[in-house]
Amino acid sequence: MFQDNPLLAQLKKQIQETLPKKEGYIKATDRGFGFLETDNKESIFIPPVYMKNVMHGDRVIAVLRTEKEREVAEPQELVEQSITRFIGRVKLIRNRLHIIPDHPQLKEAIRARAAKGINPETLKEGDWVVAELTRHPLAGSNQPFFCDVTQKITDSNDKIAPWWVTLARHQLPNAEPAPQDSWTMLDEGIERQDLTDLPFITIDGESTKDMDDALYTVAKDDGSYEITIAIADPTSYIAVGDKMDDEARERGFTIYLPGRNIPMLPRELSDELCSLIENEKRPVLCCRVSIDNTGVIQNDITFFGAWIKSQGRLSYNNVSDFLENGHCDDWTPSAVIEQQIVALQGFATLRSDWRMANAVVFPDRPDYRFELSEDNDVVAIHTDLRRIANRMIEEAMITANICAGRALQEKFATGVFNVHSGFNQEKLDAAMEFITNAEAPFTKEEIVTLEGFSALRRWLNTLDSTYLDNRLRKFQAYSEVANTPAPHYAMGLDVYATWTSPIRKYGDMINHRLLKALITGNEPTQKPDDNVGDEIANHRRHHRMAERDVSDWLYVRLLKDAVKNETVFKAEIFDINRAGMRVRLLENGAAAFIPGSLIVDNKERIVCSGELGIISIDGVKEYQLGDTFEVKLAEVRAATRQLVAKPVQQYPAPEVTSVPEQATDAPQKA
Repeated sequence: MFQDNPLLAQLKKQIQETLPKKEGYIKATDRGFGFLETDNKESIFIPPVYMKNVMHGDRVIAVLRTEKEREVAEPQELVEQSITRFIGRVKLIRNRLHIIPDHPQLKEAIRARAAKGINPETLKEGDWVVAELTRHPLAGSNQPFFCDVTQKITDSNDKIAPWWVTLARHQLPNAEPAPQDSWTMLDEGIERQDLTDLPFITIDGESTKDMDDALYTVAKDDGSYEITIAIADPTSYIAVGDKMDDEARERGFTIYLPGRNIPMLPRELSDELCSLIENEKRPVLCCRVSIDNTGVIQNDITFFGAWIKSQGRLSYNNVSDFLENGHCDDWTPSAVIEQQIVALQGFATLRSDWRMANAVVFPDRPDYRFELSEDNDVVAIHTDLRRIANRMIEEAMITANICAGRALQEKFATGVFNVHSGFNQEKLDAAMEFITNAEAPFTKEEIVTLEGFSALRRWLNTLDSTYLDNRLRKFQAYSEVANTPAPHYAMGLDVYATWTSPIRKYGDMINHRLLKALITGNEPTQKPDDNVGDEIANHRRHHRMAERDVSDWLYVRLLKDAVKNETVFKAEIFDINRAGMRVRLLENGAAAFIPGSLIVDNKERIVCSGELGIISIDGVKEYQLGDTFEVKLAEVRAATRQLVAKPVQQYPAPEVTSVPEQATDAPQKA
């Protein structure tokens, strides 16, 4: 009505200008209404009629008024639009194209049209698409939302949709780089030692094709060891700044998703020319170093180029079976290979013992692996425990990266370094309060040092409960990538620079080029710029989100019958917020949310404290971070790929003790 009558519209505008205004973010709910969340933590109700003009996450300026004796916010001005590009599904309403965003807080279908190059006839009900929001009601038009379909991802019933949709959502490539006609090794001026006669071995998963590390270990009579770590050398084929190098940097990493990976480099490099295939001569970059009989890395660190020929393509399970049981039913090593395995085990044991006593060793956690059918259905989830062979390779790679960090720090004072600064300075006092309350034997002055922080983490590993460990992690800084050396508090190391996965990580390729300059004495062909840390962090964040999104989708497929079957799972709490807790199902690794309403049905009885990491019922602490207990799934939400669980143990209403009538009266005289 106001739009049709200019005088009334002007009057409304004048009235609104007299009303108070506030700026904040839109928080949508699944029941049509929403809230304006201001920067000072206010939450103001937005009725459904006003929510039609905004989206979850929009930053807006809203006028405040009282309606039906309740303060409400009416969004008036768009400050920052939360969504421009989004993933959605086709919805045909009266034969007109609409898109329903694939987002938990966005339920309404948005009117759409096919962009140039998209044939609207190919868009069917339920198809997955990429869309661009081209009209927002608060962006001047005062017209309903509108979008353009810019890409069709896949059909509605395509079982490979979890992968294609997720990659499109995070704008990640869905295939490896295009192959080249031929590959020629560069003339880098490196003299490569011929080590093809030495019995280098590789230990990987059974299905691994991009084998990028091989080891040769010598056990000495005095209990010390010398190890040579040979790493695949893709930079011998890829020059700085050429097309393949630019694409590798753009990708950042090989993308690992459940059931498939998307290589950073073309497969003829990652799986063939550079892969350290058994009995194939390959160019490598090597580090040779000794450790004494207490596990301390010596100062004889040497980097050099070489040719090697792997003499044993071994698997984690076979090597672990052999070492743990004295034999492996499916495999028997030759005497030479057995000698290498035993020597590597001795080396790894010394290094692991040293790190447990002087640095930080993380508790072992299993890896969860999806088994898929040929048509991409989930068949099962396998729990892969970290066994002795996995730990042997881990110790060798950590040693190699410590050596690279030291060498790059000393020679160039630059490189791609993994760093961690311990506790976030802004949260240090809060962390110290928890430490003091736990009667931990550490002072504030101690835990800000590398030695003190490492000692604290070792002490936490000795506790029976993981509560304090889980809570203190909330106060830690994030791990970062830097182009200057700094300690890695979380590992308890003074410097750390990875170079052992150049097939899979562009940062490792940069460090390879620096190490080659160290070997030749020439200027490096590449140094990390100031943007490299942000680039790598951004790649890693998107890859982890993609891996999580695909996993959530597959978990929903796998557990679709768990509610009906009332399957009981053992779960561990890994997060608590004011609405409830998030748990991980230990049998398969799935994450589920348990809302407070499914713990007890009376919200007055329950307090969920994210700050303390505990949940209290009737004033008594019942749950805390790290607790394990039995749960059942209450709901499997296929549309949003979410699992909702509830504890098997339920909490009945407290008994009400009747009060004797006399007790309520005034005291009686004797």
